[in-house]
Amino acid sequence: MVVIGQHRAVDSQPQRLVIISDTHLPTRARELPEPVWAAVERADVVIHAGDWCELPALLALQKRSRRLVGVYGNNDGPPLRERLPEVARVELGGLRFAVVHETGPAKGREHRCEQRFPDTDVLVFGHSHIPWDTTAPGGLRLLNPGSPTDRRRQPHATYLTATAGNGALTEVRLHELPRRTG
Repeated sequence: MVVIGQHRAVDSQPQRLVIISDTHLPTRARELPEPVWAAVERADVVIHAGDWCELPALLALQKRSRRLVGVYGNNDGPPLRERLPEVARVELGGLRFAVVHETGPAKGREHRCEQRFPDTDVLVFGHSHIPWDTTAPGGLRLLNPGSPTDRRRQPHATYLTATAGNGALTEVRLHELPRRTG
């Protein structure tokens, strides 16, 4: 089942998640790295926090995902904005997720996001290409998977996996991808 954007399904069963953002296809890479595709095919849900860049990237991920939740980013033009929301909300494994591309500067992020997403347990975001995993004072978990294709000033390109189930987010793991050669 592929779901994009606004969808709420109440289900507390454990679900394997792949969390990606800022894929920038085909400008930063022709396709996603093979380890990401392998993780996508094992996942119950794929979350993409925007900056796909071209519609074929969305279509390829839709085709290979059991379920897809995605938003558009600042580099996504009309074909993607027509299909994706700016903010997506979904319940997975008994947790309320929100997905958005940009959250503003790192300074004050937790407070701003708690104010903007008061009834959310986990906020997935992108834009910076910098992995982020913090919990705000009120309990909101903020996750940025970095980018699997454009590491910018980071030592590695990255993506996240996690399990959502029984109202808890567990097994959160940042995966570092090998540097491309050639």
